[in-house]
Formats: sequence, structure tokens, C-alpha cells
Amino acid sequence: MRLDDTDRRLLRRLLAEPNLTAGALAELAGVTQATASRRLDRMRRAGVIRGQRAVIDWARLGYEVEVSLRFTLDKTNPRAFDEFLAAARDVPEVTEIQTFLGKVDVRLHVIARDMGHYQQIYRDRILTLPHIAEIEALMQVAAISEREALPL
Repeated sequence: MRLDDTDRRLLRRLLAEPNLTAGALAELAGVTQATASRRLDRMRRAGVIRGQRAVIDWARLGYEVEVSLRFTLDKTNPRAFDEFLAAARDVPEVTEIQTFLGKVDVRLHVIARDMGHYQQIYRDRILTLPHIAEIEALMQVAAISEREALPL
């Protein structure tokens, strides 16, 4: 789908303030509410806008520890990926799962209340995941930049 300047203005405003009403969004983008609604509906149908979501500050909810775990799987089993991913989805503290091509096969983002809680998750839930050949843990110290928007 090709975007024009009006589409880009709407998307920029929507990304900056996802809670805006259609009328406020239209006003900020310099179009009528009908135009904004029609354009946004078209972009949703085309899959450009896949949804809106809440961004949760886990630290404010008491999850002070964030760890990125990178896994290399034992790929001698043809179902290794599927079985690992299915089991990882069942770990409530896993907030993100990514797969890769290369040395690292999967990355899990894990949150925990504190180091004791993380150690419990790691021992009881992570180390029991199937087909692990190697794990590398990277503890997040600070989030310097978190951007989800492209320069439209």
C-alpha cells in the first residue's frame, strides 16, 4: 500500500498520541473527521495499522529486573523450535519472544520482581524449556531509547 502525505500525517499523530479521538486526530492532521476515519479504516483493512496497545511500565508494577535471554537450540530434533516456543509461551514472565537466523535461534525477554524472583524463574521455568543447547543472559541496566515509530 502506498501512503500519501495525509496518511503519513495521520500515522505520525496516531503514533505520538494513540488515545486521541478521531476528531482531535483529524484536526491535528489538518483533515476532516470523515477523511481521517476513512483513511484510518483503509489502513486498518490493508494491515498497515495492526492495532493499538497499551505500553506497560513493568517497573511501576514492581518488576525491577529485566533480562534478555538468547538461546541456541539443539536442532537435531526437527520439532525443536515448535516445542521450545510452545513451552516459552507458557512462562508468564516472558513478555517477548523473537526468533532469528544465525547463531542465536531465539530471544526471550523476561521480567521479575527482584533477583531472587528471577533466579526462581530461571531455575524452575527457563532451564526446563526443551531443546536448549546454549543460553546467554543479558541483564538490562537501562533503557536508553525506546522508539516504535518510524519517521513517517
